[in-house]
Amino acid sequence: MSIVSASLAPAGRSDRALNADALAADARRESRGMLALLSPGLFLVFAVIIVPIGWLFWLSLFDETGQLSASNYARFFEQASYIKTFVTTFKVAFVVTGACVLFGYPLAYMLSQLPRRAAGVCLIFVILPFWTSVLVRTYAWLVILQRKGLINTWLIDLGVVGQPLPLANNFAGVVIGMTHIMLPFLVLPLYASMKSIDTDCLRAGMNLGASPAATFRQIFFPLSLPGLASGVVIVFVLCLGFFVTPALMGGGKVIMWAMRMEQTTSLYSNWGAGAALGVVLLGVTLALLGLFQWLLGARATGVWSRR
Repeated sequence: MSIVSASLAPAGRSDRALNADALAADARRESRGMLALLSPGLFLVFAVIIVPIGWLFWLSLFDETGQLSASNYARFFEQASYIKTFVTTFKVAFVVTGACVLFGYPLAYMLSQLPRRAAGVCLIFVILPFWTSVLVRTYAWLVILQRKGLINTWLIDLGVVGQPLPLANNFAGVVIGMTHIMLPFLVLPLYASMKSIDTDCLRAGMNLGASPAATFRQIFFPLSLPGLASGVVIVFVLCLGFFVTPALMGGGKVIMWAMRMEQTTSLYSNWGAGAALGVVLLGVTLALLGLFQWLLGARATGVWSRR
């Protein structure tokens, strides 16, 4: 019996080896097929994103005389106007993102609690601004917020204020205009995340004695954080490169990074300095996104370790 078992053992091992080789070959064949399917998309990403970024970085390494130099990046630390513009850009981005969260979270929560048909009708009004040009919406806000605009006229007629409020051509005007434009970008992913929350979890919490406030704080809000995080990232990144609304609503008093790049290339024809501004903004944005992802990962790891 032992002799028969010994003679059959190598055959069994060889069969297993053949099966493993066949599975490995199938896996390689599937990987090559997936790569072939992804090749057009990868080529498009390479041609549209990687190549322009590489060209931008290469262009930033040359000064106005065409010599290889780091003067374009040194100018960022030498001139206070660059640092001021950089700080203003991130200040506007943080304030607008916070305002979108402040107004967008209650709106998304209200939409998620409405019946499906009513929520669909309300979502039309959320998406409706996308059907209008950003330029048109910005000029509409100028009409509303200027010194003789609708809001100041109503407030003065009602006796609420004696002088027109400075609502346009300043930082407040930029924040108001950008918040209106960016709000749908936060509401839509947040609403989708809230609608995917299983209501049985909320009912289970209330059946176990939790109050509505505790149920929202301990169950609903944590489950909605992925949608909130996605909306925050989208709004923040879009704010960093925004141009039209700050240029019109700021009245020349609020200079953001994209406006500085436009001035550097169009007024001074210094493409190297403009490219360096773009590279710096891209690098800082990627660093912040990496930090944000790391914080979310650390938070999720902490939650699961506590569980």
